[in-house]
Amino acid sequence: MDEEELLGIGAFARRVGLAPSALRFYDDCGVLRPARVDEATGYRYYGAGQAPRGVRLRRLRAAGLPLVDVAVVLDGPEEAARGVLRAHLERTRRTADEAQAVVEGFLREVSGDPGGRGVRARVDGAELAGAVRQVTSAAAAGAEREEFPVLGCVLLELIDGEVRLVATDRYRLAVRVLRATDFEGGPRKVLIEAQAAQDLAEWAVRQMAVEVECGAVVGDTPDSMYAGGTTDTAGFRLRGAGGGERWEPPQEKGRHQKREQGRHPGPDPEEFPDYRLILEGLEAGRDRIIVDRNGLRDAVAGRGGVVSLVMSAGQDGEPELKVTGGEREPVRLRAVFHVKHGAVPRIAFDPAVLVPALEAGVGPDALLEIASADRPVVVRSADQGSFTTLAMPVSEQSGARTPASRADG
Repeated sequence: MDEEELLGIGAFARRVGLAPSALRFYDDCGVLRPARVDEATGYRYYGAGQAPRGVRLRRLRAAGLPLVDVAVVLDGPEEAARGVLRAHLERTRRTADEAQAVVEGFLREVSGDPGGRGVRARVDGAELAGAVRQVTSAAAAGAEREEFPVLGCVLLELIDGEVRLVATDRYRLAVRVLRATDFEGGPRKVLIEAQAAQDLAEWAVRQMAVEVECGAVVGDTPDSMYAGGTTDTAGFRLRGAGGGERWEPPQEKGRHQKREQGRHPGPDPEEFPDYRLILEGLEAGRDRIIVDRNGLRDAVAGRGGVVSLVMSAGQDGEPELKVTGGEREPVRLRAVFHVKHGAVPRIAFDPAVLVPALEAGVGPDALLEIASADRPVVVRSADQGSFTTLAMPVSEQSGARTPASRADG
């Protein structure tokens, strides 16, 4: 192939309608390799003749086809490809029917409450609702929340033109980043109790867009505040774009008495674990596993005790992920492995930690990034880099969990 026929990753991405980051991901997974990689710079170059494959890949992924099934459609026998597509079509129809029933039910229930003012950042309402739901499952509950109240909250941070939502119970960490379409002022952050965050999501999904105010333009408002149970509108509030209905945190019983007695009405956002340090501390060069997200969730759920994930070659030589543990029979799932340092380690989880991390994802595939059997595992939606979850493995022998983060420093 002549040099003139090669396209850089940016030009090829524009031609096929995929982001450069997606092309790198598909290169790692082996479904769309570049025609040449410069040994000195690492730059990827694609042939013009690869464009039809790139377009087919983009369309299949847009239709929600899992990555392992995409490979069958692109490269497998014709009969296998037809079987995969028919099965996915049936799943899609079933999912659409279920979603329609749920949405119609909520449409019958919704009601509004107009009012409010103040703007800090503007984001899509449905996107905000989805982001809140994704991270809230990682907030602490029960005894963990009693010991560390700050972990029973969702951190909402407005910084660098972004709205970031973070939650952790020390064994899981969930982070979702939304790019604001309109952003003013310096950084601010607020804690929202998990229950209040759920109420926020139910409200936000009804809004076309949401305007967030978090002490950005009000006198000497502090840079951070607790909004889990206050209605201090000088501190934190949201409203539907264009002067629509307003959302404020629910009123906390006795908050006025607490203020009169000189006590803080809730945990200090500055006490929230520094999620940046946790993410920055993750080792580079992790091994990757791409597997059907719902299939893995169903294989792990309900086992009880410790569940183990074992990466190996199946009877046909194709990679598979074997899920074992509890009283259930082992389950084998097709998977894509990208191993950088020899064999991928056998790894174990408490289902109560791994299942919520998988359920919080979106899209058909889960991407697991593994450093070792005793370090936090990154669980991502394979196509959505704006949402990251960390799940802490356990010892296969004892089932003991080690916190991935500490709320007390």
